[in-house]
Amino acid sequence: MVQALKASELDVGIGLTEGWVAALGKQGNQAGFKLVGTFVETPLCWAISTGSKSDIASVQQLRGKTAGVSRTGSGSYVMAYVLAEQQGWLKSSKEDPFEFAPLENFKNLRAGVNSGQADFFMWEHFTSKRYFDNGEIKRIGEIYTPWSSWKIVARDPTDKRLETMAQRLNEGIAYYNDSKDEAVEYISTELDYSREDAQEWTKTVQFPKDVRGVGPGEIDKTIGILGMAGVLDANLSQSGDMIGIKKAARAHPK
Repeated sequence: MVQALKASELDVGIGLTEGWVAALGKQGNQAGFKLVGTFVETPLCWAISTGSKSDIASVQQLRGKTAGVSRTGSGSYVMAYVLAEQQGWLKSSKEDPFEFAPLENFKNLRAGVNSGQADFFMWEHFTSKRYFDNGEIKRIGEIYTPWSSWKIVARDPTDKRLETMAQRLNEGIAYYNDSKDEAVEYISTELDYSREDAQEWTKTVQFPKDVRGVGPGEIDKTIGILGMAGVLDANLSQSGDMIGIKKAARAHPK
């Protein structure tokens, strides 16, 4: 999507927060887009998985192990640094907390932890769950992104059509919130989730009432983590340069 936006093949994109911030941090104004909204307010839950017969039983055993990732700089790569930061492993050593094995995709990651190419990997919880249930891989923990998971970007933040788009998205979100049973039916029949998992998914995902705007605080946090991971230079990346539409301050009840 980054390339399509840059080539003017797309006007708007919706994707993972860290992906957009990474592109903006590396390419700056040459990226060809700005952050203009939030599509999902809740963080993304990543399951931490090992091979089905692995001796690893807890997150605390992962330091110095080989992390399977789809590619260097990807979400699964970045989340390894989020994990290390939360465990305090980045502060206590100048060495990288893990070795990394780029394995391209989810199927290869599952095979990799069972063949010994990697000791563990992280992937979205509900996508992973069916493989815990069938015994192919073993779940040893979970970790959440320290930022809301999905952001909206646009080539031109002043494009008047964005207001109409935001209104339509807000209407769709309101319909979803009033029609959870319909959503569960669709997810469980069309997206390869069990009905139980679909019901749980609706409990964990929260959409904003108004998708317009992005707050600088969570973008600053994202920049900091991506800097630790070596994905961008945090000293040269500013949230103000990345945000095209800033979230309006919300009044808090007294």
